[in-house]
Amino acid sequence: MEWTGNLRKLRPEGTKGADGTWQVAYTWQGAHLLEPSTPWDVAAMLGNKLRLEFTGIRHCTATGRRIRKSYGDGLSYDAWRAAPEAVESVVRPELSRIHEGIALRDEAWERAHHLVPHVTYLSDTGVCKVGVTRTSNALTRWMDQGATAAIRVLDVPYRQLAGRAEVALKSVFTDRTVVASMLREVPANPAALQVAKDRALAVLGEEYEPFMSDDDDVEVFVYPVVHWPDRVKAVTLDKVPCIEGTLVAVKGAYIVLDTGVALNLRAHAGCEVHLNAAFG
Repeated sequence: MEWTGNLRKLRPEGTKGADGTWQVAYTWQGAHLLEPSTPWDVAAMLGNKLRLEFTGIRHCTATGRRIRKSYGDGLSYDAWRAAPEAVESVVRPELSRIHEGIALRDEAWERAHHLVPHVTYLSDTGVCKVGVTRTSNALTRWMDQGATAAIRVLDVPYRQLAGRAEVALKSVFTDRTVVASMLREVPANPAALQVAKDRALAVLGEEYEPFMSDDDDVEVFVYPVVHWPDRVKAVTLDKVPCIEGTLVAVKGAYIVLDTGVALNLRAHAGCEVHLNAAFG
């Protein structure tokens, strides 16, 4: 198969097995400027050789205009500045004020996305991290970040409250995914996450007691992997414009080759590439 087009993020989907674990599958769908291309099932690509070469050209994922540098998920600077989803409270949820009737950028968007139930959670991505997401988006969020397991800590009615709790928990847990730890074989440890939740609740104390989640189930995720290379190194197409090898793992936003090279497709949204893959 040969394809030339613009990269987009992988789309994850989970199927819960009889043992209660989520089997994660990915769809790889690029675009021709703004027109989505035919999607591919990543499972069909596993174990096959691929060669991906960056042409050096980027297109804004919102306008299709050629750009020199991208922001957010492949946006031009102007599009990023104007986009509702680039509001500060996306990265720093504690800044949201829409529950007070105050919009930071786009009232309709913030009501739809931030004035809705949220969850403060702990996930295992090689290290235990704290995070915030909309309740309706929790499973996708955990799969997007490559979590092997996740547990709810708080269920709250709006984003700012979840963000305040996250800030409080940063004294104990990191809020960042450590890529080097995530891109390896990380066995799920539900018991450790349950212990971590107890610790988190103790840190939060009485102020958050009305919102403490009664759901102590740990969601466990299994990713499409043939095997993990001994060493994995994340690269960027600006520094390594051509990657080649056998696709052996997909986790979070990353594809991993048998050479140990890992590429974050989401971070390269809008990049134009030539793809040669021995499948289909």
